[in-house]
Amino acid sequence: MTLQVIKDDLQGWTVLHVLGEVDYAVVPELREHVRRAVADGDHRIVLELTEVEFLDSTGIGTLVAARRLLRSTGGTLRLVMPSNNDHHVNRVFTALGLRRLFDVHPDLDEALCDDTPTDEDLSAAG
Repeated sequence: MTLQVIKDDLQGWTVLHVLGEVDYAVVPELREHVRRAVADGDHRIVLELTEVEFLDSTGIGTLVAARRLLRSTGGTLRLVMPSNNDHHVNRVFTALGLRRLFDVHPDLDEALCDDTPTDEDLSAAG
């Protein structure tokens, strides 16, 4: 399956629904979607990853770079992925200890809720 990214604007957030496999062949496309959203002035971005079937190290690097980009612009990045261990991305994040670096939510409704902590809130607390 190839990568597909669908952009939505919901409740003041730019949501990028990522579907398929995120590997070295498609990370430039994902990186460009994030870069374009930020260049367009979108500084509250949710990457919805529930339909990602595979994520390799280059995909992880792209997510870390997206986090860095949003933080450098004073923006916020939130990730959506199921918390169950059957989800590939969740298993990778758990195994590598990446969940603590990101603002991760189990569903889109929670990620869009304004009273959940932002990246800035998490940084100030830690």
